[in-house]
Amino acid sequence: MNRRAARGRAEPEPVDEMAALSPEGRRILDVVAEAVGDRKVETGAVLDRPRISVDAEDIADVCSALKTNPDTAFKTLLCIAAVDYKEYIQIVYLLHSSKEEQTLAIKTDLPYENPSLPTITNVWRAADWYEREAHDLFGVEFEGHPDLAPLLLYEGFEGHPGLKEFPFHEYEEY
Repeated sequence: MNRRAARGRAEPEPVDEMAALSPEGRRILDVVAEAVGDRKVETGAVLDRPRISVDAEDIADVCSALKTNPDTAFKTLLCIAAVDYKEYIQIVYLLHSSKEEQTLAIKTDLPYENPSLPTITNVWRAADWYEREAHDLFGVEFEGHPDLAPLLLYEGFEGHPGLKEFPFHEYEEY
């Protein structure tokens, strides 16, 4: 039972995330699904933007396909963000295609213990610092990353302060 139900509030109605997506956004999802080939892809939307979810082991191949396919041409990596949902860590990639004038979100879920996935620094060089940040703050290992040296934290810092379980109240700065 969740907190809303425990307080006597009704459960929210399920949201049809595709309802806010424009016909152009739906078309982009079809083109993206075709571009990634046989890989397992779940399509959806984040607000009014197209979104796909992929398995972690496929992320580098999917990103490479979306960048190099002339029908998608997602040439720009806008951001990589990590989110702690306590049961798992989600990595969100935001890509932009100037050709299609579209932004695409790619999500992948990682286990909370020992989160790991392939690097995409060989697809977009801009991924370097985003991946280092996720490594520092959330402990995500990016397999094949050229240098996961601390970006935000000092060498020897213990723990990952982006995680909800990080004990801020016990932390002492030296």
